[in-house]
Amino acid sequence: MKTTISIKKEQFGQNGDLERAWHLVDAEGKTLGRLATEIAKILQGKHKPIYTPNVDTGDYVIVVNAEKIQLSGNKLKEKMYYHHTGYIGGIKSASATVLMEKNPTALVTKAVKGMMPKNKLNRGALEKLKVYAGGEHPHQANSPQPLEIK
Repeated sequence: MKTTISIKKEQFGQNGDLERAWHLVDAEGKTLGRLATEIAKILQGKHKPIYTPNVDTGDYVIVVNAEKIQLSGNKLKEKMYYHHTGYIGGIKSASATVLMEKNPTALVTKAVKGMMPKNKLNRGALEKLKVYAGGEHPHQANSPQPLEIK
């Protein structure tokens, strides 16, 4: 005697029938790592009941005041970010302080990218992340919902 389980196609998220919300996150005074994990969950869609690992069900996230984000401990001085130019001996490094002065949005973007899974959905999910150094953003027409992250 076989037992079959019927699963409706509607139970799994489909790219065509998703409604993506806009969330507004104020990074002022927030810890970088804790903020990045919560943003990564929203970008992946893990906060929704229709979350499916193989479908991009995430929402858009707008991060404002990235220049006022906090790092715990001595990470602002000691944390290093590396990249390679492609040439022999071309490894370059910058501390979090230097990166914060040059481009504070890169600090948040790199942290969120590190929290995302390393798969093909990563790039599409990261395109839904909008980070701004100041308190203003150009997405007023989309009416983002303010999101309180502890």
